[in-house]
Amino acid sequence: MTSEHLDHRGRPRVVVTGVGLQTPAGIGLEAAWSTLLSGRSVARTIQRFDPSPLSVRFGCEILDFDPVPYLGPKESRRVDRAAQMGYAASADALADAGDPGVDPARGGVIAGTGIGGLITLEEQVKIYLEKGPDRVSPFFVPMMMANATAGIIGIHLGWTGPNLCITTACAAGANAIGEGTRLIRDGLADAVMAGGTECAITPPAVAAFARMGALSKRNDAPELASRPFDADRDGFVIGEGAGMVVLERADRAAARGARVYGEVAGYGTNSDAFHITAPSQGGAGAAACMQLALDDAGLTAADIGHVNAHGTSTELNDSAEAEAIRKVFGDAAPPVTSTKGVTGHLIGAAGAVEAIVALHAAREGMVPPTANHHRLGDDVPEIDVVHGEPRSIPVGPALSNSFGFGGHNATLVLIPAP
Repeated sequence: MTSEHLDHRGRPRVVVTGVGLQTPAGIGLEAAWSTLLSGRSVARTIQRFDPSPLSVRFGCEILDFDPVPYLGPKESRRVDRAAQMGYAASADALADAGDPGVDPARGGVIAGTGIGGLITLEEQVKIYLEKGPDRVSPFFVPMMMANATAGIIGIHLGWTGPNLCITTACAAGANAIGEGTRLIRDGLADAVMAGGTECAITPPAVAAFARMGALSKRNDAPELASRPFDADRDGFVIGEGAGMVVLERADRAAARGARVYGEVAGYGTNSDAFHITAPSQGGAGAAACMQLALDDAGLTAADIGHVNAHGTSTELNDSAEAEAIRKVFGDAAPPVTSTKGVTGHLIGAAGAVEAIVALHAAREGMVPPTANHHRLGDDVPEIDVVHGEPRSIPVGPALSNSFGFGGHNATLVLIPAP
């Protein structure tokens, strides 16, 4: 391995050679990117079930998703919607990357999710209560389990290397990409399929998030509900989707002539160890996580061209994250955007989807606007939130944040390919 394929610590550089997106903003990078550049939210009244009994009746659904072209009709019936979307995103990512030609024992899979097969869980509990134990599906457990997505991807790829599920709530997708990068750096894999998936728009889940006070209550104007960092924010909008990337050792990607999107140059992860749902005071954990990622990449804050924020549109998260950004970047903080204003919060898929978007923005030299942001809340420290229209930036490194309930933090530093 030549020096050009080693990072500043002498580790194998890890590059992204394929991406797959299943999002409410569009299927595939091109469609999702176009919607994100428009700065228009895709939140609507929930269609998949009758939401009228709920206090919050809207979300960001993928209404045209069809698993059959990916899994066939028989297997589709035996796979929960979350795993269907996760596998579909992985299949699209592999088609985008081309065959890495990896020894199956050197191919890994890391799939993140916050909850897993929630739709199946709720459906089967209802069947049990109404029809009895003999009517419960024999596929209940493999459909419900959080690691189903990773297992299905591994089976279809035939990759027998490390196969893991990460369930760090809303940080899961970013943690999956970061840990996949570590597998390659540590010599445990030559290629890794990594990302996250989530389909948790169900009546009990929406009711529970609403009871927590975490969701926006703008039933009459759902397209205006997700307002990251805005003075009038009142909670997040629940969404669903999946994002997957093919990670490869840089020298192997170069040898096969693969198209490279960019490099996962830095990864930081830590814990707030503060509260089960609230961020640590002053964004201390988030700031430390960002600094870990910068140090891992061998970069300074001044090298970062933009930040794709976690930016959920909740009161505590946005103020804490803005304070954390100020701690790391000071008065010279780069442009900040939150794609959740458009897509809603994709929970365990959010970090993976947003990492793909952040890397693409860095490649394009263009940051999408933050939907529904008009002015910073009085409780939000001064940061430069991109809003109104896309903004041109110099092509260069980007930073993507993901923070989850439980105090789980993950930050990725992504450098676009020349």
